[in-house]
Amino acid sequence: MLFDRDGTLIQDVPYNGDPARVRLMPHAGAAVDAVREWGVPVGVVTNQSGVARGLLTLGAVEAVRRRVEELLGAFDIWAVCPHGPADRCGCRKPAPGLIRAACAALGTDPRRAVVLGDIGADLAAARAAGARGVLVPNAVTRPEEIADAARTAPDLLTAIRGLPAGAGGAP
Repeated sequence: MLFDRDGTLIQDVPYNGDPARVRLMPHAGAAVDAVREWGVPVGVVTNQSGVARGLLTLGAVEAVRRRVEELLGAFDIWAVCPHGPADRCGCRKPAPGLIRAACAALGTDPRRAVVLGDIGADLAAARAAGARGVLVPNAVTRPEEIADAARTAPDLLTAIRGLPAGAGGAP
């Protein structure tokens, strides 16, 4: 089970490198705990273009990661893209690189993975990698992204509970 970071697990604070500003999204803790109870590995896939833009350091991204893990527990994998949109890398969502890398590190086929995110790029990356995507909209999710999503949920816990048997390794 792969979670987007900003706007999905934690509130989206643009280019946040300050752990003190980390706030969980509603039901994030319960959703991550539920997945762990299934025995399914959990990971985070996140674009952090603030690094490429000179607004963040990798150290600041790491400090936020540590704070997220203080609040939610350790994740099995963090896949971070530090590139900007102009870099045209293969890891920046909507490209599939982060999801493929996370799945490879977890020793699973992307077709067994579920990606939970708040914007269309998260779901496009999931599709491109062969994974399933669930859109958990928030205030920045565009209406067309919601309309284009095959599966949506109002919050993370509902998204997790709505997965079919076997999704992401779920019982």
